[in-house]
Amino acid sequence: MCVLPLLIGWLLDWLLGDPLWLPHPVVGFGKAIAFADKKLNLGSHRKMKGGIVAIVLTASVFAVTFTLHLLIGNWNVIAAIAFQTIIIFYCLAGTTLVREVREVFYAVDRSLDEGRRQVGRIVGRDTSELSAQEIRTAALETLAENLSDGVIAPLFWLAVGGVPAMLAYKMVNTLDSMIGYKTDRHREFGCVAAHIDDVVNFIPARLTALLMVVASGRVKLLSFVARYGHCHASPNSGYPEAALAGILNCRFGGPHFYFGQLFPKPYIGTNDRCLTTDDMKKSLLINRISEIIMIVIVGVTTFFYHPFFL
Repeated sequence: MCVLPLLIGWLLDWLLGDPLWLPHPVVGFGKAIAFADKKLNLGSHRKMKGGIVAIVLTASVFAVTFTLHLLIGNWNVIAAIAFQTIIIFYCLAGTTLVREVREVFYAVDRSLDEGRRQVGRIVGRDTSELSAQEIRTAALETLAENLSDGVIAPLFWLAVGGVPAMLAYKMVNTLDSMIGYKTDRHREFGCVAAHIDDVVNFIPARLTALLMVVASGRVKLLSFVARYGHCHASPNSGYPEAALAGILNCRFGGPHFYFGQLFPKPYIGTNDRCLTTDDMKKSLLINRISEIIMIVIVGVTTFFYHPFFL
């Protein structure tokens, strides 16, 4: 019964993605974070207040999910399976970004302005001045990062601590994506949230890179990942990006504008070649194969080892 919700939830994400008409808990997470940011990110002691917000929101999500799962499980086994399935479906974000990245490449082939608008849906950087090459690069970098943040990491935490840990991870990830920037406004308030995100993604990011290399069938690329994985402002994001850069024999990274501020970033790889639609298709295939491998690993793990909170 541990494996059944995993398979159904994953298949639902594969088939449906994130339908716009369906209420999503991450939207609620975002509203709670935005409210705290507006009310508390001012005056003195911003780092302490931001840390309290990050810890309280994450702990609350875990506690509420654990309590609901316990109550539902004691009431009805079928309802408990349904509850787990829904949480897993909500926490996986593989299909939506796959579709978005595909659309970015098709859009930029039609026009530069359309490509900029499309990639602006999935990246936080300023897209108004991006070239066609930079648009394609940004989309593939985001694809690699999202494989870790949106698929592998949630599944990793599901195996470790069941659906409460999985949903709590999504809160951590949402906190980081909203306030975990080193901008003037969030440098202090989002500091703790960013560090928590670094910790919970440490293993999943490196696991993602390993899965991508395995999916490519070129194990020798692990040396490339080891060389360039740390070449990123984030201690984790560089590893899946390095894996994809190695697979495609291209170059990622470099300086980008976020919220009007220029953030210098090192390059990942050296071959600054033009990216094409074929590169996008290859990247999506690697993404999906890596995802399937992880599903098998987590399925086998939860079959033989029942997570305490699942």
